[in-house]
Parts: sequence; C-alpha cells; structure tokens
Amino acid sequence: MKRILVTGGVGFLGSHLIDRLVDQGHKVVCMDNLQTGALANISHVLDKIQFVQHDVIEPFPELGQFDEIYNLACPASPIHYQADPVHTFKTSVVGALNILELARKTGAKVFQASTSEVYGDPLVHPQPEHYCGNVNPIGIRSCYDEGKRGAETLFFDYARMYDIEIKVARIFNTYGPRMDAKDGRVVSNFIVQSLLKKPLTVYGHGKQTRSFCYVDDLIEGFLRLMATPKEVTGPINLGNPHEFTMLELAEKVVNWTENDTLLQFEALPQDDPKQRQPVIDEAYRVLGWEPQIMLDEGLQKTIAYFASKVQER
Repeated sequence: MKRILVTGGVGFLGSHLIDRLVDQGHKVVCMDNLQTGALANISHVLDKIQFVQHDVIEPFPELGQFDEIYNLACPASPIHYQADPVHTFKTSVVGALNILELARKTGAKVFQASTSEVYGDPLVHPQPEHYCGNVNPIGIRSCYDEGKRGAETLFFDYARMYDIEIKVARIFNTYGPRMDAKDGRVVSNFIVQSLLKKPLTVYGHGKQTRSFCYVDDLIEGFLRLMATPKEVTGPINLGNPHEFTMLELAEKVVNWTENDTLLQFEALPQDDPKQRQPVIDEAYRVLGWEPQIMLDEGLQKTIAYFASKVQER
C-alpha cells in the first residue's frame, strides 16, 4: 500500500485514476482547485480518500510523505485553457515546480501528464516521441502547448540535477464517461448535440484527423508507466493509433445515437492541428501496452453515460 498524491484528481482523467488507485488499496490524497473538475466525479470515493482544495500554482500546504505523485493538474480543453491563458501557463510551469519540489522533499516518484499538443500542428505524421514538434509559441493555444513543453523541460532537468524519479506520458485524445459536456471537446460535443437532436458542429471541412483512446485504456498506461524501473523516464506516447477524420467520427456518433442529425460547418480555430496520430511502439515495447477498446465500443459506453445525464436534466 502506497500513499499517493493526485493533482487534478477531480477531473475527467484524475477521477478515473483515483478509482484504480483506491481499488488497489492505496491511500490517496486528491488535490484540485475545482476550476474545471466536478466533485461529483469522485463523490463515490470521497469517504475513502483525502480531498484537498488547492491550486498547484500556490505554495503547497503541509501534506506529509508520499510514495508517488501523479500531476494531472491543468485544464485540457481549448475552451477552458484559453479562458485564462496566464493561469493555464502558470498551472503547467509553476505547478510543475511546486510538484517537483514536493517530490524532491519527500523522495516520491512523480508522473507528469503531458500531451500530444507538444507536437503542435505536426509536420511529421504519425508522431513518434523523438519528433520535436511544430508549435506556434505566440498563438492562442500556446498557453497550453508551451506550458506543457515547459513542464517537460522542468521534469527532465530535475531528474538530471536532483536524481528525482520521473515518468512523462504524452496523452493523445481521450474520451469516455465523466467528460465535461460543455468543455468543447469533439467527442462530447458530437454526442451531446446528437442526443439533443441538434446539428453537429464541424470545424473546417471536417477532414482533420484525431486518434481517440478510451479512458480505461489510458489509465492502464499511466499505471504501467509508473511501475517501470527508474531508468524508464519517457516521454512515452499513450493513445490509440487508429486515425479518424471528424466526418468519420460524426458519422459514427450519429449511427450509435440513432439520430438523423445534420452537420453545421464553422471556421477552423487558429492553430488547430490538421493531423494527430501517435506512434505507440515505445509503449508496446516498454510497457506491454496497447489500447484494447476500439472506437465503436468506447463510443457506445460514452453515449450511454451522456444519455443518462441528458435524461437527468
């Protein structure tokens, strides 16, 4: 049994991670500022964990010793991270500094939830870990993209300077139950719009691609990476390598919701990546990991979740 800190633990990914850690019998401390997450995501385990409402950009309160730290603190959808870009950048960079100092103080192994956004609008396709990316450092997405790149820099510098044990995962598009219906991500957008019989909002011509990983698969990747020997640091891509256009995704959502919904085309947002597909050879080689839940199965599970939420309104 370990004592584990999860920052951003009330969010979509954090809450699923906490479920797995609690099931394994660990003592979990969840830290979240509740900026974008919902306490309802962890209501079923609140009696089994310690919850601390705190912003990672502020000095940490005394929290005791930890064996492991998972840093998932940062809004991850454009609607949320562009609402206060300065705070978003500070969450990634200042938050990383505070978390790394805690790891240095307690001797904890520390996991950084990085992102495929470090590849920007990639000129290399699909994207392997050694690709350095094509990021606009002054664009409207850069608060997130460059913040996460800066956090990776800090993690590797702390590992080199202070011998901290780090694990860095680059997360590609993830979906599943507990996504925020209003966070602007394409899977939740399409599903909610289709369930409400509204036109599906497609940006650009809908030819841009994404690769969608079901949340249970992703969390399994987190746990396997954290369990690796010290010399395994990452970054390691975690995502589903099967690539779909937005039009193909829309067609699948309409099919599984059994709604004859129209499409509404709008202008493509600035710096929106045209392609996104992970190379996961390293995850397979080092972790023995690859996604098990394909898009059709995952969409059915996610649609069932959102259908229950729509009925509750």
